[in-house]
This record gives sequence, structure tokens and C-alpha cells, in this order.
Amino acid sequence: MSGLRVVPAFRHGRERLYVCREDGSNVAWYDRETGRVNLLGEDSRDDVLHALQPFLTGPVTVGPPPVPTPAELARLTLHPDDDLAPNRPGEALLVALDRDPGPAHRLRPDPRRRALAAEQTVGGALDELEGAGWHTVHSVPLPGGDRIHHLVIGPGGLFTVHALYARKSRVLVADPMVTLGRREAEPLLRRLRADADRATYALTAEVRPLLALVGPAEVTVTAQPRGVRILTDAELAGLARLGAVLKPADVEALHGMARDRKTWGRL
Repeated sequence: MSGLRVVPAFRHGRERLYVCREDGSNVAWYDRETGRVNLLGEDSRDDVLHALQPFLTGPVTVGPPPVPTPAELARLTLHPDDDLAPNRPGEALLVALDRDPGPAHRLRPDPRRRALAAEQTVGGALDELEGAGWHTVHSVPLPGGDRIHHLVIGPGGLFTVHALYARKSRVLVADPMVTLGRREAEPLLRRLRADADRATYALTAEVRPLLALVGPAEVTVTAQPRGVRILTDAELAGLARLGAVLKPADVEALHGMARDRKTWGRL
């Protein structure tokens, strides 16, 4: 076997290295935390170890996966180009800023950088929920150029999360309008509901919208918005305390669907 390549996947403090064929299918993965190389076929053992040689640190065990979890099976069936799990918070903005950083000197800060800061703050808070059985897929692309900032799936259900930079600003929410400081009000909650509806259709499971305000000075809500949860970035950890709606197996299955780019291309 030749032409094997190693694809890293690093999230939430854990790193795995997947060994792939030229067509993108996987033959093994190396879990650095456990020091184990998991082979999907014994006949590829020598080629896999040769490909991983530059990355191996310390003693390792080699063999078939003991019992693959649903999440591992979902990962192994996806072509790397279709797997959204490696997306970083604000992935689309990071790519856009890399391609077009904008002028070095401008009178006002680039709004994309504030939006990126919001997505990174919210994404980091959501990633912290993984220990409580939650998974987050960042920067989910939708047909037409739209995207969901974060999709979080856990025992308490599924949420599309929109991050809004509100540092030291007053926020007024009057459904469906959201006013940030002195800026003109926007019907943001209408968009959030639409995103949640599209996600519900794609995943065939109820998805609820959530607005995450990053660093607001004050939040005023005239009346509880219909079906939309509003939290600050500091309050996102409270999602872990929601009552159990989904079983662990359901969370893993839905996460497997959500991380597959093809799931969203059908909308």
C-alpha cells in the first residue's frame, strides 16, 4: 500500500492522526493520548506505521479498535473534505480574513474581526461543554452562502447558536428586532429562527435557536422571544444543567449527521 497521508484532527485538547488513502478513506488512526494506533486492517500495519513514524512519541500499542464508538464510526465513513468537525470557531471568517485582510490602516475596526472575536469566544465556551456530553460543530455552511455560527448537540437538545459581539454595549431585544448600542435595529431573531428551522429539516430533529451575546454592558428584553433562548457568553456553561432530552447514543448519531457537509447540501 502506498500514497498514505496523515491528517491531524485536534480539538478540545486531544489530538488524533488519521491515516488516509489517496481517495480519502481511512485505514487507521493514532490516538496520542492513549498511545494507541488503531488499525482497520492488519494487512496495512507496516505501511501505516511507516506513515506515522515521524509522529509517534514513546511506546505505542498497535491493533484493531477495541470497540469503535458511534462517533469514531461516523468519522471513519466521512471523506476529510466532507467532515466539518475540524472547523475552528469562526472558520469562515478566518478564511475570509486570510484571503482579504483589508487595508492595514482604517478609521474604524474591521467588523469581521469583531464578529470573529465573538464566534471564538462563544465557540470556546461551547467546546468546554464536551466533558458534559455535548458536541459542537462550528461554522456550518448552508446553501446560498449562509452559515450557522455554531451547532451544539447534547443531552439537553440541539441549538443553533448565533454569536453577536456586544462588548460594553447595551442590547435591546424586542422580538424580532435586536438593537445593539446606537446602531439601527435588525430583525435578527427572524434569521435565527430560520436557521434553526433549516437545521431541523436537515437533521430531522428539533433544533432551537440561541442568541449568544458577547460581553454586553446591559441586556433588556421587552418580552420573552418566541422559541429563542438569549444568553451571554458567560451563561453558556449553564446549558450543561439542562434536563436530559437526548440519550448519549442519539447525541452521537446526530453529531455524526451534523458534521457531514452533505447533510447541509441537501437543503
